[in-house]
Amino acid sequence: MPRRSPMTLARRPLAALGLALMLGGCQSLTSPPVTADPMAGAPPITQGLDAQGLSSLLVAELAGQRGDYRRATRGYLETAERYGDATLAERAALAARFDEDPELLEEAAHRWQALAPESDAPARLLASLAVQRGDWAAALDQWLSVVDRGGQAELLDFVEGTLEAGADPLPLLARLRRHLAETTTAPPDAELATALLEAAAGEYRAARRRLERLAARAPELPALWRIRAVVALDSESAQRAKAAARRGLALAPGDPRLMLLTAQAEIRLGNLVAAEASTDALLEDHGDTSELRLALARLYLEEGHPRPARRLLLPLIGGDATPPLVFLLLGSIAEEEGEVDNALLYYRQVPEGERFLISRIRAARMLVDNDRLLDARTFLRIERLRHEAAAPELVSLEVQLLDEAGARDQADALLVRSIAQYPDATQLRYQRAMRAYEDGDLVAMETHLRAIIERDPDNANALNALGYTLADENLADRLDEARSLIERAHRLAPDNPAILDSLGWVYYRQGDPEAALPWLERAWAAMPDQEVAAHLIEVLWQLGKRERARDLLETAQQRFAPRPAIEALRDRLPALTP
Repeated sequence: MPRRSPMTLARRPLAALGLALMLGGCQSLTSPPVTADPMAGAPPITQGLDAQGLSSLLVAELAGQRGDYRRATRGYLETAERYGDATLAERAALAARFDEDPELLEEAAHRWQALAPESDAPARLLASLAVQRGDWAAALDQWLSVVDRGGQAELLDFVEGTLEAGADPLPLLARLRRHLAETTTAPPDAELATALLEAAAGEYRAARRRLERLAARAPELPALWRIRAVVALDSESAQRAKAAARRGLALAPGDPRLMLLTAQAEIRLGNLVAAEASTDALLEDHGDTSELRLALARLYLEEGHPRPARRLLLPLIGGDATPPLVFLLLGSIAEEEGEVDNALLYYRQVPEGERFLISRIRAARMLVDNDRLLDARTFLRIERLRHEAAAPELVSLEVQLLDEAGARDQADALLVRSIAQYPDATQLRYQRAMRAYEDGDLVAMETHLRAIIERDPDNANALNALGYTLADENLADRLDEARSLIERAHRLAPDNPAILDSLGWVYYRQGDPEAALPWLERAWAAMPDQEVAAHLIEVLWQLGKRERARDLLETAQQRFAPRPAIEALRDRLPALTP
């Protein structure tokens, strides 16, 4: 009987960081807490004021008392500008934190920093704001300005947090290396942060050399051995990781992050008894919480050890607040063990929310993979009755399963019945439109998409799908209509890369490749798939940018498989591949 592989968790680069941050209580990526009164703790105003300045300040104070923090911020900024007073700019920043406008807060913080360039506080605030918008380089620059003034920037905590958040290590690494090159004796924190970035960028040899040099001058630092263990684990040197973590524990007994690394090394080495002893100690010493149990269970699953993971997860079920991920992981483990009915029981207990659909998808596919298509359909039908709000999504799933089983007629019939049953479920109508397109029935596709647009004039996906299809079919008498539909979609979703691609394509179809190019370049930058690549290559070729077109063609051929749009383009433009 066929059995699909379970939901194994892929091993992540520097996977220790997320749980280590939780255990270490890293605060470098969080905003400082605000108080109930934004003026609490604000510096006193000691400089004399003229009539206009006094008026502006009184307006700001009264606005703050009424909760009009935007007006208060503007008043303080105006007065700070008038007198060049950093304390007023600081009050502006404190007030701005209560207004829901990050740009206003950033403006106030920049003004505060300009008036108090030697103060660390505005730099810390600006770093926090940069992190919130994902501008890791700007945040690092602010932290380095703190370092340059001799302050404590906690660069290692910052880098660990940014890597866990998915930041690209290369720009940060280049910036830190420049900083270190300008420093006579770099603080250990900066060296450790740089080594971690080197490891994240795959430069393990450079990271190890840096850590060895630091060990020669500061072997007493527990963080040194922790980062050495992290780098060793990531470079597949579990034995070295274990030795480094133990060296760190000798310096900092009971450090939870070092205990975690020891456990990870033991897991990687296959020493499960020792690993479980370490994870049990972590739970006992640092709070037996569901978050910690889940994180530890994921470590075992990432290394392909489901049974210790199950042991960690089972105590979490039975209460009123079981995290949905617990049921999903237990279902996956049971599925791996061939316990189909147990897995189904766990999957069904995932409540509506973020993990609801994935649990039902896994359950239904598990049944199909075990030659139980009828059971899968019954399961989904019952789930639609139990969870009416999710019924359209469950119908879509059943349609996919029927298609995969070769029962397309049954899938079509189910879709027709369900659209009648759930007339407001636009995703079902959209699915039917896409099926008509696959069948080459463009008239039916347009009918279904227009039905969606009639019910929901602001449905950007339907507008874009219809506009793109008209453009792609290159129907000369309907290109203006296609462009109008796509432009409507773009106004509704200006950053959607599929819509950017459609805009570029319709401009090209209308004979304006110059106008098409920037839209397609933006689409490719945001969504590098083979269809966008084919569009961009063709436009580059028609504009005479032959070298760029061929370079992108080579990239696409290396990156995408299958690549039908690329192959069709090569057939139409054989000169692309001389």
